[in-house]
Amino acid sequence: MNKENFTSVTDFVLTGLEIQSNLQGFIFLIILLIYILTLVANLSIMIISAYDASLHTPMYFFLYNLAILDIFYSSSVVPKMLTDLVSQKKTISYYGCMLQVHFFHFLGSAEVALFSVMSFDRYVAIAHPLRYMTIMSYQVCCGLAFYSWTVGFSHALVHTIMTSRLPFCGVNVVEHFFCDIKPLLKLACTDVSLNIKLLARFTGPYAACHLVLTMLSYIFIGKCLIKIKTSQGRKRALSTCSGHFTVVTLQYGTVLFTYARPSSKSSLVQDRAAAIMFTVITPALNPILYTLRNNDFKKGLKKFFKISH
Repeated sequence: MNKENFTSVTDFVLTGLEIQSNLQGFIFLIILLIYILTLVANLSIMIISAYDASLHTPMYFFLYNLAILDIFYSSSVVPKMLTDLVSQKKTISYYGCMLQVHFFHFLGSAEVALFSVMSFDRYVAIAHPLRYMTIMSYQVCCGLAFYSWTVGFSHALVHTIMTSRLPFCGVNVVEHFFCDIKPLLKLACTDVSLNIKLLARFTGPYAACHLVLTMLSYIFIGKCLIKIKTSQGRKRALSTCSGHFTVVTLQYGTVLFTYARPSSKSSLVQDRAAAIMFTVITPALNPILYTLRNNDFKKGLKKFFKISH
C-alpha cells in the first residue's frame, strides 16, 4: 500500500472539547487564565533562578529545564484549543497535525525523564548533603538534562515517523482537541497493529521504567529519612520532596492511564479528560508545587522585586 495512492487527507477536523455552547465562553476564560498562569509562573522560575546567585544549584538547574518544558508543552496544545473554542472551523493541516504529535510527545517524554533525574537529585541532596555539590557537578547536571531532552526527542520521533507513514483517506475527523496518536490511528485506512503495539510496548514501558527509577530514589530517600533523628530535619527533607512527589504522581498516573491500555470508543473520551490534566493543569501546578513551600525561592523573589523597584 503506497501512501501516495491512498492519502487524500490534506487537513484534519478536531472535535474539540465537545462542551455545551453556553459553557464555551466560561471554559475559554478558565483555560486562558490557567495558560497565563502557566506562562507567568514558569517564566518567574526561569528569571529568578537565573538572577539570584544563591539559586544556582542543581535543583534549580533542573527546575529551569522543567519550566522550559512546561511552557512549550502547554503551548503545543492550549493556544489551538482556545482558538477552536471560539471558532466554528476546527481544522489543522496534515503537517501541522504531525508537528503537534511530535512536539506533544517529545516535550511530554522529556518531562517524564526529567522527573526521574530530579528524584535522583533529591536523593543525593538528602543522603549526601556535604558532597551534594561535588556529586551533582555542573557537568553531571548538563549530562542528565541532555539525557532527558534526547531520550524524549528520540521516543517521540519513533511515533511521529510511524504515524506519518500511515495512509489517511476519507474520514478526517479527529476525536480529540489536538492531534494525538490514538485518535489518528482510528482514521488510518490500513493495518495499525504495529502502531498499537508500539504504544503498549514502547510508550508504556518508557513511562514505567522512569517511574521505577523515580520510586527507587524515593525508597532510598525514605531509608535516609528514618536515619534522621530530629523531627525538624525530617520535616525539612520532606519539604524538598513533597512537591516533586505530587507532580510525579499526577504525571505518571495520567500517562500510564492514557497510553498503556487498549484503545476503544469510551477510552478516547477518557483520554480527552486525562489530556486536559497534563496539558492544561499540570504545567500550571508544577511551578506552584515546587516553589510554594520553598523559602529560598521566596527570598529570591523578594530580592528581585526589591531591586526592580
